[in-house]
Amino acid sequence: MSALTSILNGKIRLPSPPAIAVKILETVKKDDFSFQELARIIESDPALAARVLKVANSSYYSVGSVKNIERALAVLGTHVVQNIALSFVIVTEFKPEASDVFNPDVFWRRAITSSVAAKLVAELVNYRDDDISVIALLQDIGIMVLVTCRYQEYQRIFVSRKADGGTLCEAEQAAFGFSHQELGYELLKQWGLPEDIYGPIFCHHNETTPDTYKMQRDILTVANALCSFYNGDKDVEKIRFVKSILDNSFGIKGKKVDELIENVGRQTIEVLSHFEISSDSMKPFSLILQEANEALSNLYDSYELMVIELKQAKEKAEKLAAQLHKTNEMHKEMAFKDGLTDIYNHRFFQDALEHEFLRAKRYDRHFSLILLDVDDFKYINDSYGHTVGDLVLINLSKILQNSVRGTDIVARYGGEEFVVLLPETDMENALTVAENIRMAVEAMETRVDANAITLSVSLGVSSFDREKHKNKQAIVSMADKGLYMAKNSGKNRVCAVR
Repeated sequence: MSALTSILNGKIRLPSPPAIAVKILETVKKDDFSFQELARIIESDPALAARVLKVANSSYYSVGSVKNIERALAVLGTHVVQNIALSFVIVTEFKPEASDVFNPDVFWRRAITSSVAAKLVAELVNYRDDDISVIALLQDIGIMVLVTCRYQEYQRIFVSRKADGGTLCEAEQAAFGFSHQELGYELLKQWGLPEDIYGPIFCHHNETTPDTYKMQRDILTVANALCSFYNGDKDVEKIRFVKSILDNSFGIKGKKVDELIENVGRQTIEVLSHFEISSDSMKPFSLILQEANEALSNLYDSYELMVIELKQAKEKAEKLAAQLHKTNEMHKEMAFKDGLTDIYNHRFFQDALEHEFLRAKRYDRHFSLILLDVDDFKYINDSYGHTVGDLVLINLSKILQNSVRGTDIVARYGGEEFVVLLPETDMENALTVAENIRMAVEAMETRVDANAITLSVSLGVSSFDREKHKNKQAIVSMADKGLYMAKNSGKNRVCAVR
């Protein structure tokens, strides 16, 4: 008997989705939804909004300071924020009572570990999938349904499985005619989650998987092995298994794999705190190794000096780990911020443009681009020196940030060229913003000694057109043509290419 048949016959009663989850899913399905509308729904639950912002500002995403939900939507994208919010809602509201054989906190601790691991593994193998962390989080949610609806029978499965050594899916199939992965598939499908999430869950434990989901299954396999290591008895065979798959399937080994294993532990502890779930005895891999070395040292009872040296080594390792963590955070900040102006850099802009292009294409939304260049900047550098030129660019960056909304992205495109990404903005409104920027820059003064340095900018504007712009570079090219027109028409003006 299939999971769907059992549901239709009333043998399995699916829980209703949380109300706020329904509102989020219904909103993002609408063709005309806006950042503001989705932000209002999330902010209607202050606890949920606070948790979403905590995660957005954590090292898990590393995108700089995010002060409100609208900003989170602009920087991370609708899809990512939607999945963060749904994760918090489902984990918080879907917790059956604990029993001798099943503890929901342990279940969600393992699920969150798999979720963090899946995201990091996907990044390591260069597989772009904004849904992979939520797929990993909800992959075994069918277990929760069976514990709730068929508690006595499922309790026997847990006990008998340990005795006969079979897999959980095999035991479920024998008892019910379906497994928890099929039931999870039906639950999330009926809740209205996208097929991109519930589709891979149907077969994530299967050896034979449709080509569409093979990469996700392989990533989940590695993630689940790391989850078992961190939440189990620290079986080193799990680590060997992870290293073997990453080497044989993806050609990745050495330091990158060691960093992955370490980061899964560190980031899981951080994310668990956002969900207010105890990390129990979980420790990063480096500390597990350190404790193992300490345990070995205790075998040498009479070697007091060795104990002192080990203690010193531990303190040095902890200090080094703290310095490393601080350095990594600084490197992450440097990775997406321009060193001179402290606004976003070209790399971050390209990622943000990719997100916005895909969103606009999928939901038929507007967005616009302003490309601007300082007029005669060489004259400023030649007349006053490069230090003054840098100060002018810093002041210009502040003017740009003060001239746009919090959801807009301002970035240094290169040299004295800057770019502004305007979500949910059509051509007419983008031209208004560009003209406001032009006038604000024209009124700006940079004072150096007795000199008041003024400047002007030329601006090119383009707006997304799904028929003309087949890729993100096309809209940049249109804005660049507008900038070229502005420069060749006398400078200090706005030109648009429609």
